[in-house]
Amino acid sequence: MRFGMFIPQGWRFDLVGVDEAEQWPTMKRLAQRADAGPWESVWVYDHFHTTPVPSEEATHEAWTLMSALAASTERVRLGQMCTCMAYRNPMYLAKVAATVDHVSGGRLEMGIGAGWYEHEWRAYGYGFPRAGVRLAMLDEGVQIMRQAWTEGVATLDGEHYQVDGAICRPLPRQAGGVPLWIAGGGEKVTLRIAAKYARYTNFDGTLEGFTHKSAILAEHCRSEGTDFDAIARSANYNVMIGATEAEVAERMDALADRLGRYMDADAVAGQLRGFRDMPAYGTPEQIVEKLTALREAGMTYGIYYFPEAAYDTSAIELFEREVIPALG
Repeated sequence: MRFGMFIPQGWRFDLVGVDEAEQWPTMKRLAQRADAGPWESVWVYDHFHTTPVPSEEATHEAWTLMSALAASTERVRLGQMCTCMAYRNPMYLAKVAATVDHVSGGRLEMGIGAGWYEHEWRAYGYGFPRAGVRLAMLDEGVQIMRQAWTEGVATLDGEHYQVDGAICRPLPRQAGGVPLWIAGGGEKVTLRIAAKYARYTNFDGTLEGFTHKSAILAEHCRSEGTDFDAIARSANYNVMIGATEAEVAERMDALADRLGRYMDADAVAGQLRGFRDMPAYGTPEQIVEKLTALREAGMTYGIYYFPEAAYDTSAIELFEREVIPALG
């Protein structure tokens, strides 16, 4: 199994209390720590506002961080889970990604999806098209990026995007272009797009959900004539780990206290379910057991989020010491 780690960037209230002047140094320090450790990759989210409720707490922009992290690390691969296609023109995004790939020495990953955070869309003036339109934009945008990265020029007269001889030079450092991660588990459209274009997918990380989505992806691969086994299947995991169950409970209480300053009890409970009901919750032994079952189901790449990373790295250290060696 391969391991990536999310870097706190604010949108999940994971930099609150850190002076704004110290937030980038904190992110940089964590990325460099991962660079020197057992992690294959570091990741950020593509959001502009905090969630599940918007606030004036800082949220750092994903692609600016990609460039900064590219220049601040040496080994780890760099990804976003996931870039919202409609937030940036796809040809412009292809050009940005190619440049970041050069800055990083060929270490960039492109996580891409249709987007979902309605408040954010409307706040930034993007409207909020229905799901079918957002997915069609994703499909056209991926076509443009693939052309740009493989041919150095892109032309598409699409319903949503039109480019005419748009040049992308230099090409990305990586042969064939930046690896595409198609994120999302929509069974009729998103997984079909993944079957056509993706090197990686990212969807439901529970054993039941992962197994079901994998079967749907395999069906789309058969229909598209693509190789299901050539697509790495990944999932994201919220980590709540402790040496004992009592320590896990203490960490949960600390997270609930932090989130409770910004949202009501129902919203806090929903956020905590995203930890308690997932496979990376528990003692190291419990987490290894659950992730082993997922590995056997074909989940070969996990990306892990530690909510207290900006303040305390002891959970990361425990995970590195007892989970990664058991599964890596």
